[in-house]
Amino acid sequence: MARIKNIELPGEKHTVIGLTAIYGIGRNLAKTICDDAKVDSTKKIKDLTEDEIAKLRKEVDKYVVEGDLRRDVQLSIKNKMEINCYQGVRHKKGLPVRGQRTNRNAKTRKGKGKVVANKKKAGK
Repeated sequence: MARIKNIELPGEKHTVIGLTAIYGIGRNLAKTICDDAKVDSTKKIKDLTEDEIAKLRKEVDKYVVEGDLRRDVQLSIKNKMEINCYQGVRHKKGLPVRGQRTNRNAKTRKGKGKVVANKKKAGK
């Protein structure tokens, strides 16, 4: 098993797909990393040699990924919340940040439906 940035890469997958297990690396960046490191992107991760894994490690180190990227994202969110910009206010309220509608959807952001009050139905 290959370990890059303290992430265990899935051995049964191709190198390009396996690299996407690292936070901050998508398909395009994984392809670029494989090309720059001169590693065959269709080769399975379990079949990589130690030399190829070392090349991939060296190439991944050039990019901001995993812990550093997570920290940067959290600091950006915290900064927006502190300065009370629109996006920060939406983060505080737990609502969608990027302009999505909230009256029909947004269940992922808003969570399960909350009971507003103990309303009684109108009597007859």
